[in-house]
Parts: sequence; structure tokens; C-alpha cells
Amino acid sequence: MFGKIKDEGNIPLGQQGEALACQYLSRLGYRVIVKNYRTKLGEIDIIAEEQGALVFVEVKTRRGHQCGHPFEAVTPAKCRQISKVALQYLAETGKEGHPARFDVVAISLVGEAAPVIELAKNAFDLSYGV
Repeated sequence: MFGKIKDEGNIPLGQQGEALACQYLSRLGYRVIVKNYRTKLGEIDIIAEEQGALVFVEVKTRRGHQCGHPFEAVTPAKCRQISKVALQYLAETGKEGHPARFDVVAISLVGEAAPVIELAKNAFDLSYGV
């Protein structure tokens, strides 16, 4: 369904996953605005827009589930970090009052099989905790 990326052996796993996630989200009607938004506070993999809402997307890619499902890697600490970066993005772009949410894309790459891509919309709420 979502073909392999050329020369994937030379492309880091995270970059492969993010490219697949962008293709997948675009097919679902998301409009990707920014990839790899970085600040000193951290990074957001993808910032997109879908049905008028800003969507901050965390992408987790795994080769199999030996270390757990990719969704399990989105810990409370990771949610807090993403929230802080999202708040900074909203402030920098003057979109503090704009509808926004946090989605997670989990990608499993196992052998030669087609990637398994799962989307959790509104996966977590804005986290202000320390």
C-alpha cells in the first residue's frame, strides 16, 4: 500500500517513518505545514492542518515489537515535552487561540512486509506538568 523508500538501508529508521507518515497523513486529507520543527525545548516530528485544526504529530517507528508497540514509546514525559514545543510554536506563529490537537502515528516495519501504519487522533491532551 505504501511502497518502500528507495535505499532505505541508508536512511535512518526515524526518517523512513516520518516520510511514510507524511504520505499517509496527506492521503487522509492532512496538509503538512512543517516537518521536524526544532527548538531548544525539543522537536515535533510533523505539524499539519486537518479540518481547520493544527495537528502536532509524533511519529514512532519500530522494526517489530520486541521493545513494545510504537504507541508505548509516547510516555507522559514525552507528552510534556511535545506540549511545551507546541506552545512555543503557537506563540511564535500567533496562533495561541487556534484549535489544536496531538496525534500519534505508529509505524511497524517488519521484514519485507508492507509497513503497518496506525493513527491515534487526539492521542493526548496538552500537558503543563513538569
